[in-house]
Amino acid sequence: MELAHSLLLNEEAYSQLGEVQKAEFIFEWLSYLEKLLLATSRNDVKEKQKTLVEQLLSLLNSSPGPPTRKLLAKNLAILYSIGDTFSVYETIDKCNDLIRSKDDSPSYLPTKLAAVVCLGSLYKKLGRILGNTFTDTVGNILKAMKSAESQGRYEIMLSLQNILNGLGAAAAPCHRDVYKVARSCLTDRSMAVRCAAAKCLLELQNEAIFMWSTDLDSVATLCFKSFEGSNYDVRISVSKLLGTILAKATISKHPGTAASRQSIRRVSLEEVLELLGTGFLRGSSGFLRASGDMLKGTSSVSRDVRVGVTQAYVVFVSTLGGAWLEKNFAAFLSHVLSLVSQSHPKTTQTQIDAVCCRRCVSFILRTTIGGLLGEKAQLAAVKDIFQAIWKLKKVMDAVMSDGNLDTRLGSTDVAASQHMLVCALQELGNLIYSLGTTVAPLLQDSSTGLLESILSVIPHPSISVRLAAAWCLHCIAVALPSCLTPLLDRCLERLTGLKASPETVTGFSFAVAALLGAVKHCPLGIPHGKGKIIMTLAEDLLCSAAQNSRLSAQRTQAGWLLIAALMTLGPAVVSHHLARVLLLWKCVFPASPKDLETEKSRGDSFTWQVTLEGRAGALCAIKSFVSHCGDLLTEEVIQRLLPPLPCAVDLLTQLSSILKTYGSPLKTPSVVYRQRLYELLILLPPKTYEGNICAILKELAADLTAPDIQVAASTFLLPPLCHQDDLLILSPLLQETDHRFIEEQLLLGNGIACGSLEYDPYSVYEKDVEGDSVPKPLPPALSVIGSAAKLFGVVCAHVGVTQRLLILEQLLDHIKHTKGARQQVVQLHVVSSVSSFLKYVAGSKGCLGPEEMKRFALTLVTGALESPNPLLRCAAAEAWARLAQVVDDGAFTAGLAQVSFDKLKSARDVVTRTGYSLALASLHRYLGGISSQHLNSCVGILYTLAQDSTSPDVQTWALHSLSLIIDSAGPLYYVHVEPTLSLIIMLLLNVPPTHAEVHQSLGRCLNALITTLGPELQGNSTSISTLRTSCLLGCAVMQDNPDCLVQAQAISCLQQLHMFAPQHVNLSSLVSCLCVNLCSPYLLLRRAVLACLRQLVQREAAEVSEYAVMLAKDSREELTSDANIREVGLEGALLILLDKETDDKLCHDIKETLNYMLTSMAVGKLSLWLKLCEDVLAASADFTALTCVDTMQEEEGDKGDDASVLTTTHDEKSHPFTNPQWATRVFAAECVCRIINQCENANSAHFDIALAQEMKKRDSRSDFLVLHLADLIRMAFMAATDHNDHLRLSGLEMLLVVIRRFATVPEPEFPGHVILEQYQANVGAALRPAFTSETPPDVTAKACQVCSAWIASGVVSDLNDLRRIHQLLVSSLTKIQAGKEALSHLYNESASTMEILAVLKAWAEVYIIAVQRRKNHRQPLKTTTCLEDSIRYGSCSSDGLLDLVYTDIGTLSRLWLAALQDFALLTLPSEFASQLPAEGGAFYTAETSENAKLHYYNSWALILHATALWLTSTGFVVADPDEGASHLSRPVTPTSMCQGSSSGATIKSPEDVYTDRFHLILGISVEFLCSLRSDATMESITACLHALQALLDVPWPRSKIGSDQDLGVELLNVLHRVILTRESPSIQLASLEVVRQIICAAQEHVKEKRRSAEVDDGAAEKETLPEFGEGKDTGGLVPGKSLVFATLELCVCILVRQLPELNPKLTGSPGVKATKPQMLSEDGSRLVSAALVILSELPAVCSPEGSISVLPTILYLTIGVLRETAVKLPGGQLSSTVAASLQALKGILSSPMAQAEKSYTAWTDLLRSALTTILDCWDPVDETHQELDEVSLLTAITVFVLSTSPEVTTIPCLQKRCIDKFKATLEIKDPMVQIKTYQLLHSIFQYPNPAVSYPYIYSLASCIMEKLQEIDKRKPENTAELQIFQEGIKVLETLVTVAEEHHRSQLVACLLPILISFLLDENALGSATSIMRSLHDFALQNLMQIGPQYSSVFKSLVASSPALKARLEAAIKGNQESVKVKIPTSKYTKSPGKNSSIQLKTSFI
Repeated sequence: MELAHSLLLNEEAYSQLGEVQKAEFIFEWLSYLEKLLLATSRNDVKEKQKTLVEQLLSLLNSSPGPPTRKLLAKNLAILYSIGDTFSVYETIDKCNDLIRSKDDSPSYLPTKLAAVVCLGSLYKKLGRILGNTFTDTVGNILKAMKSAESQGRYEIMLSLQNILNGLGAAAAPCHRDVYKVARSCLTDRSMAVRCAAAKCLLELQNEAIFMWSTDLDSVATLCFKSFEGSNYDVRISVSKLLGTILAKATISKHPGTAASRQSIRRVSLEEVLELLGTGFLRGSSGFLRASGDMLKGTSSVSRDVRVGVTQAYVVFVSTLGGAWLEKNFAAFLSHVLSLVSQSHPKTTQTQIDAVCCRRCVSFILRTTIGGLLGEKAQLAAVKDIFQAIWKLKKVMDAVMSDGNLDTRLGSTDVAASQHMLVCALQELGNLIYSLGTTVAPLLQDSSTGLLESILSVIPHPSISVRLAAAWCLHCIAVALPSCLTPLLDRCLERLTGLKASPETVTGFSFAVAALLGAVKHCPLGIPHGKGKIIMTLAEDLLCSAAQNSRLSAQRTQAGWLLIAALMTLGPAVVSHHLARVLLLWKCVFPASPKDLETEKSRGDSFTWQVTLEGRAGALCAIKSFVSHCGDLLTEEVIQRLLPPLPCAVDLLTQLSSILKTYGSPLKTPSVVYRQRLYELLILLPPKTYEGNICAILKELAADLTAPDIQVAASTFLLPPLCHQDDLLILSPLLQETDHRFIEEQLLLGNGIACGSLEYDPYSVYEKDVEGDSVPKPLPPALSVIGSAAKLFGVVCAHVGVTQRLLILEQLLDHIKHTKGARQQVVQLHVVSSVSSFLKYVAGSKGCLGPEEMKRFALTLVTGALESPNPLLRCAAAEAWARLAQVVDDGAFTAGLAQVSFDKLKSARDVVTRTGYSLALASLHRYLGGISSQHLNSCVGILYTLAQDSTSPDVQTWALHSLSLIIDSAGPLYYVHVEPTLSLIIMLLLNVPPTHAEVHQSLGRCLNALITTLGPELQGNSTSISTLRTSCLLGCAVMQDNPDCLVQAQAISCLQQLHMFAPQHVNLSSLVSCLCVNLCSPYLLLRRAVLACLRQLVQREAAEVSEYAVMLAKDSREELTSDANIREVGLEGALLILLDKETDDKLCHDIKETLNYMLTSMAVGKLSLWLKLCEDVLAASADFTALTCVDTMQEEEGDKGDDASVLTTTHDEKSHPFTNPQWATRVFAAECVCRIINQCENANSAHFDIALAQEMKKRDSRSDFLVLHLADLIRMAFMAATDHNDHLRLSGLEMLLVVIRRFATVPEPEFPGHVILEQYQANVGAALRPAFTSETPPDVTAKACQVCSAWIASGVVSDLNDLRRIHQLLVSSLTKIQAGKEALSHLYNESASTMEILAVLKAWAEVYIIAVQRRKNHRQPLKTTTCLEDSIRYGSCSSDGLLDLVYTDIGTLSRLWLAALQDFALLTLPSEFASQLPAEGGAFYTAETSENAKLHYYNSWALILHATALWLTSTGFVVADPDEGASHLSRPVTPTSMCQGSSSGATIKSPEDVYTDRFHLILGISVEFLCSLRSDATMESITACLHALQALLDVPWPRSKIGSDQDLGVELLNVLHRVILTRESPSIQLASLEVVRQIICAAQEHVKEKRRSAEVDDGAAEKETLPEFGEGKDTGGLVPGKSLVFATLELCVCILVRQLPELNPKLTGSPGVKATKPQMLSEDGSRLVSAALVILSELPAVCSPEGSISVLPTILYLTIGVLRETAVKLPGGQLSSTVAASLQALKGILSSPMAQAEKSYTAWTDLLRSALTTILDCWDPVDETHQELDEVSLLTAITVFVLSTSPEVTTIPCLQKRCIDKFKATLEIKDPMVQIKTYQLLHSIFQYPNPAVSYPYIYSLASCIMEKLQEIDKRKPENTAELQIFQEGIKVLETLVTVAEEHHRSQLVACLLPILISFLLDENALGSATSIMRSLHDFALQNLMQIGPQYSSVFKSLVASSPALKARLEAAIKGNQESVKVKIPTSKYTKSPGKNSSIQLKTSFI
């Protein structure tokens, strides 16, 4: 194929190819040429132009296929437009000659067509350059038209369209001629020609004024004719033509020329609408024909005309646009409604017609109002529709008030206005539904009285209106949940109160049912008590039905309807009423068959009507119960449901005889009864009706073959039984389109009604499948068949085999014995039943039965496979495969395949060929790959069929079957890939474009092939690259196809290719193709586009976005106007599309695509994304935000300016988003939150303004989130103050995210302040509206969360500013103090629980923060952890916030405790349910406890923490636990806990109250921590642990834990588990802190016991004292009972996880294993240090014997940590873990147990071993352990020497080793090591016990002396050496003080010369280095101190050595002046040094 890539055709390569390859080669060359010509310079083109033109024209004669001729024509036109044009006339003549040719043979046709296409293309591109040649050309083409066949007519029409397009106004002379020809084509028998003609006329009307002026009527009539017998594509094209022309006529201005002015008449809007109305009402016929038909009583307007006109209405309005509609809405509305009014009885003469026309009117209104108007205009539309309803209602009232009953009911007015009312009410409902809470102000405005009027329409005489009004109320309730309860109350009141008429009873029962159906869409629900009211009312209605015969039927229906609707509220509500429902269910049927017989003999027609109505209602109620309350279906309930079933079935069998007796009035009730029973049985498991199963089967068989059903409703019965993929090859109507709502009626056929609410009032409470539109149940006669067929499948599978055979045989006979149309109907029913039987058996893995069963089934299916109805063939093919699947026998399957082969080989008719080809494919689909020879035969036969060009249908089905086989064969298909691919390409290049369905099947085949090849497509071998090129070529051909569904296939093929071989797909051309089709009118194409985009942006979002913008800038007209990519980019275009789109799947894909783009690009394109989101959110600001600002400015005076910043609306020039829907705005708000999260993972500069500004200066292109903070706040403010509640929630969430992320960002211009501080007014203004009384609880709850986050963030430090927000919380607190009773009764009780808990949680968070701040403020040492806080909270605010909270803490603490008590009760396991209080808790009611649980789960943790802090602050000693109870309406104190409800119980002592509270907090914590759910949040766990910490901070709870050892052990085990299951360091640290507190509590307890024992037994002998502490006298620790053992387990777990080397099992030996010491992470170090602290506390909890058992473990671990982490650090520091282990060692060694007499010897032995271990660390077995830090080990030795009793360290062997270590260390060159060694020796030398210190002094003093004298020779060069000297001198001075009297003088004599040697004389002092000066000062100072102390020695020394004396004097002289100053300062400067150098020492020693 590379050879095809050249400017001229490579003829040599071309000549060597086969036929198919030649076509491919040409196409490839032409595609390449098109791109190449545009890129080549003009001169190069001119050079080769002649040859190129010849080559191109020669191709004309080689009969090019449709795609090739199109490309050929395009290239010719481009060539001439770039090169010279002088030879173009020859080309045009040549084409005209080809067209004139008399050769009519089929082989010459492609050449002629190619010539036609070329002409079109040339004129389009070159236009007026070609001057006047066009008259001949057009004449010639029009002449050719006369003899052309359909393909020719199609191409000529498109060619004329192009010619007109190119010539524009210049073509005027030909306009009339073209118009004439196009008119005839518009009613052509070929649908493709009609479409082409419509396109041609659409082009013509641009210039041909007559079309929309003088000839307007005839154009309209012509279009109406064109709709007759049309298909979907024709209706789309022609409605576009008609709508556009009429729109043009409406807005046309007079053209300029005076001459033509007279002939033009202005057309008014009324006339245009009248024209359309005529088409809708009368169709295309003239008046005469219509009247003739009317006489005959047949309706002349076929449905397709009506649907076509409906679409034209929509196009008409869409073309004029939203602004026009807004202006003319009232006129348009009244016209559209008048289409179903009394003035046109034709449209509504039968119910079927009426339903269909109503559907069309609804569609017009829904599409125009919903799609074109923004929210503001929609609100105006609501008012207009309401006005229309009101007028109609007034007419009705006038008629109804007429006293004469006959005139009342017979009035045509009422009958006729009903349809207008239905349409208006349904549209009103839909409109309000889509507006959501935005519509609230309008509905709550009493002056409009909208709700009143709708309620007053409810008792309308027509049932359709009553139902429509009920549905409208349903929509209002879903949109405005706050209206739900009031509306329900009003309807219930009218139901019970009014002097009842039948209309009010049914009307208001419908309304109540519809409102109950709305509850599941309203998360806030309705009050629980309503269920009881409704149940009681339903019982009353049922009981009183018999009292008044006028109302009995209505009351019965109403009663059961209410019960059925009540079931939708779910198990929580229904469980309370179940017993009563079951009782009613039992009573509605007779108890025995005998009673049924007596019933039959007694009743009359009317009583039977009522009875059947009642029983059908009861069946429906139980069905509703089974489907909505599955959880309640226990065995016991099922047993109670069953008894009436046999009787219900008995009645079913008797129905026919009852019907015979009482005649037709019972016909509908009996059908409804059947349907209800069948529906219920489908839901119940078959074993529940086993006894009646045969009777049911007989009835089903009778129903399916009933003689009175005349209409074959295959389109609703069969689609569920066909495979979804197979439906694609049938009528396009089965596919989803934007017009599905009206196209459905065409699908059902003319005799069948579409679904409508009045056919089944019970569906008013069901959730509709299609989102917001009205439920559309089919008429009972149809739906009963559907249910029967479905139930037949189940029942037939469960009867005995003989029964089964019998029934099948009967059904087959029935089909045989009926004739004509009836036979088709019966066959349809039977096939669908048997299909559903086979489907059920296959699904449940059952078996079919004996041989005959197979035979019968096969006969039936084979018959259906040869049926003329394609849908039936499709279902039969599915059943054929299911049959093979159920029989599951290879031979049988092979037999079926063979039958198909034979039939396909012999048959010639289309029906057989299509049916069996699909049957073959289905076999493959269900049974996987049949053997390979079968596969070969299948493929062979299908190849042949696919090439049968005489029948496009056969081709379509064969290719579809082939695609299924490719899919199911998988890798087995590899051998066939090449031939199949070349077949597909050949067909793609040759099948005429008029057969779009063949192309669609080809697309599916190509898709399946690409999937089969999969990742292999990436390969580079020649065979693979050939295949790949062919695939790409196939996609290119399909992309060029005019049919949208084929283009959709092309896109999905390219999507597959891009997935498997991304580098070979040209992304830019793919993206341009996607962008062009983004707003296609075809739903499936839009879906394909978005599915593809969604995949592309996952990998290459940035590239896709760039290509889209580039394309938008380059292209001029290709892009549709809807997607404004040029201005807003692809992202913006998608957002606009999301706003307009109604299809759920599409909206989901758009959101996903945007989310992927946001994730990968938002950080880089920050401004673009934020601007988009802001535009979307700001588009609604015009009528919401302004209201908020006024209030703000009044209240906040000077701060108002900040807020007004938010609402300065942008100048109103082109705003890309006009009034977006609220759902789009919510999505935009969510996007902003996502963007903030994305930035968090990116650069830190996003949250640091100083850094961001600096980086922005460096590179102006960089962009950071913090620079957009004002925008973020503005967006959050706009969203949070909107009318729409969903948007308010999103806005508050956004505000919360902003506060949390930006709270700590400092403001560089005002140090000590944060950047958010300037937005206080805005935050306040955004929050205030959420606390008004009418705000829903969920919004208030969210706002509380934001309030607490704002206060807690610490942004505001000034108390007065804080008070504003604090005040909002105070107002909420006041509101909720009344407990669960006082809150609003609009919603379910659980909603008020949610609000109360949100308020309490917010307060808890504020209180916790306030306490923490005060703590931080009180402990300045800790400020390092919260540096920013300490800067920020001045002294005023740290306690100020706490003071704010303290005013309410009395109330709060009580409410918190009550909430915790509720939570504790709710978390009890279900077996304790009986012990729970019957009336619920403080904040929840017993009935709503399930819903309330969730809210408690969300808030308990912070409340627990706050309560614990409060109890801690009171130290558990409040004077009176009930103080302040008077503030509450009833005291909610937990003092009543555990006493049941007996209020008269004894008053508890304070001690008991505290114990209860303590156990409440402890119990909740332990219960939660014990069984951590995987979804438990970090926040909850941390809060829980902090609560425990706070609890154990005070003595009283510690004493409780200390004295109850089991409790302590249990707590420790729970904490151990938390540490094991949660990796987070913060949680583990918090757990360890609690462990430490538990151990402290135990220690205190042991101490207390020892102290009291000593006091008590003070006189007694010491020996008799009992042993306290663990381990008592034996020293044994019992696992599970021992606190110490549990603690050890936990600490070992922590230590071993951080330092696995501590585990002897891991390291393989229990001794010291040589590994390199390691530094732990900061978190790790903290954990290890905390564990060590706990370990060192353990001996104090034990008795002496106990301490002996734990000591080895503790020492092993402590020394282990020391050994593993003793890393050398610079500056001789110790790592934090080493420091902790030394600290712990010190704690252990100085434990009193070491001295206790019982444990003394054992301890001494153990401590010696420990010391040996440390010494062994130095010289390990092998030499690898040299990395250890000597200082750490020396310090450890020193700790031992100083902290243990002398017996431990003075045994010679150990002492010698210790001294050796010191000696060795002194020799180390590292100055830091030396300094530390001196410091350690200093402390040892000072040790008071000579037995310990003297050996060290003897061994090391001389050594030190020598070192110091060395220094005299080698002067110190740096501070470290100076420090060594200073430390050495200090050690010597210590020696002097420690030495005995008679040795001192000698020592001083040694010391003085060293000191004097460092003195400098005055000359030297001036030139000395700073170090030498310091040394001089130090020596002088020490001499000054020592001299006076030992004056005698000093004098004698000076006297004996004149040199020393001279030096000393010189120094003193030189320093005389400075000494005075220096001495004090040097003292001062030295002291911190001294401190710091000894700091570590003091901490361990």
